[in-house]
Amino acid sequence: MNPSELTLLVLRFGFLLLLWLFVFGVVYALRTDLFGQRVRKLPEAQAAASPFAAASAPAASAPVAPRPNAAPGTMPTMQPPPASNLPSGANRAAGSSKATVLTANRLVITSGPRQGTELALGRDPITIGRSSESGLVIRDDYTSTHHARLLLWNDEWMIQDLDSTNGTFLDGKRVTIPTQVPLDTPIKIGTTTFELRR
Repeated sequence: MNPSELTLLVLRFGFLLLLWLFVFGVVYALRTDLFGQRVRKLPEAQAAASPFAAASAPAASAPVAPRPNAAPGTMPTMQPPPASNLPSGANRAAGSSKATVLTANRLVITSGPRQGTELALGRDPITIGRSSESGLVIRDDYTSTHHARLLLWNDEWMIQDLDSTNGTFLDGKRVTIPTQVPLDTPIKIGTTTFELRR
């Protein structure tokens, strides 16, 4: 076997390897989009502190025990609250001494294949995506299986993107962290837009 034949053989194997890596990459991307990414289980203290760790209802507030190696009398570290781009109490009635909460009680689809559909909001989180297990099922090519989640946090609705492929947009801005949703503000997922209303 002369050097030119050896070079050609090495190039063929290299090209074949590159082709298989590309195929595995495509299969992995499709699997992630169809079945979602694996969710890492958080430690119990962290899971209790954050309602964004699971799709279940927010955990009841309970005192967090300090770490065993913490000095006596020191406070345990707390997880910071979710980010909000609204001023404090943006969805509260102005001028009321009790600060009545104006929490949305319905979700209204304003554009897309299911335009005009309304969904009553309770206190449980709502998962949005192509999966038939979702509280709001949106079936289009731009929506992931488990795309986003709506949930209550301190009587305010928050939107959380679940590492979707095409993103979740609140008032035209992409949501990267759990973000507070003002009333009557458009949320866009795939080709569907909806708002939270009273």
